[in-house]
Amino acid sequence: MTYKHLTREERYQIHVLKRQGVSLGRIAAELGRNRSTLCRELQRNSTPAGYKPAHAHDKARGRQHARRNARHFSATQWCDVEGLLRLSFSPEQASGRLRLEKAMSISTESIYQRAYRDKAQGGDLVSYLRCQKVRRKRYASGQERRGMLANRIGIEQRPAVVDQRSRIGDWEGDTVIGKDHKGILLTLVERKSRYTLACQLDSRHSGGVTQAVIELLRPHKKQCHTLTFDNGKEFAEHVFISQCLNAKVYFAHPYCSWERGLNENHNGLLRQYFPKKTNFLKVRQHEVDDAVYRLNHRPRKCLGYLTPHEVFYGLKMQPITLPSVALCT
Repeated sequence: MTYKHLTREERYQIHVLKRQGVSLGRIAAELGRNRSTLCRELQRNSTPAGYKPAHAHDKARGRQHARRNARHFSATQWCDVEGLLRLSFSPEQASGRLRLEKAMSISTESIYQRAYRDKAQGGDLVSYLRCQKVRRKRYASGQERRGMLANRIGIEQRPAVVDQRSRIGDWEGDTVIGKDHKGILLTLVERKSRYTLACQLDSRHSGGVTQAVIELLRPHKKQCHTLTFDNGKEFAEHVFISQCLNAKVYFAHPYCSWERGLNENHNGLLRQYFPKKTNFLKVRQHEVDDAVYRLNHRPRKCLGYLTPHEVFYGLKMQPITLPSVALCT
């Protein structure tokens, strides 16, 4: 396996998870890294005050620059890179996809540096980067205080094949709440392909949520084996959902969001388009569709830089075409 340096985002994830008391082995599994990689990272880049991700990244980058020559790219090549950033690709996704398409080989760090140089010169490229913010975890007893759903089947009974992500058809579902609880987004994510579906709703009433789940998944009924939800009352009609889609429905343990980590992560990605203070009553479905389209056509490192759309539908990779040369001006 080819070794790859830790990215800026991974260092912030390490910092956040360490503050939450997560073990090093579990952090390594979450990042898809070897435990020894994280041990070396903490030994080399920690300060007397502890592990600081920004300092660690600068320190590691300094060592890398000391042992390599800077590579130069043409204006046309930078135009391609910047065009992908403006399509909401992360630097890592842009780097990986361009390498997969054999268009060019450029490091994630080089793209970050380009964006920050552009900012220093008054450009707006850095505004297209997704920020990494430290999130505080709310600790709880693990007991559901709102009452349990009738006929609920816990995640511990879910088939092991779902955890393996070896097939298309296992979905995670959740709702994203708008400002002052005004409107919601219902989100569904397929575990293997990371393919996303979403729908705007005016409320969390179980009747509307049930109908929306069925309508979103009806076209993909053959690719729907299981669904995993949280314990919100909006999923109270899960038995009806199971019957309509001929799929098994399971529920994560209360206050254990990591059991639906994929869905939680994608809700975070949607926040790039719909920030925390968004009133979803004012959001139209075509805006949601546009955001979901971008997510489904964005290459993912975990998919070998294929897109969720390509993996879900079993399509051959096609070079990503920038919609307009105006992106580069």
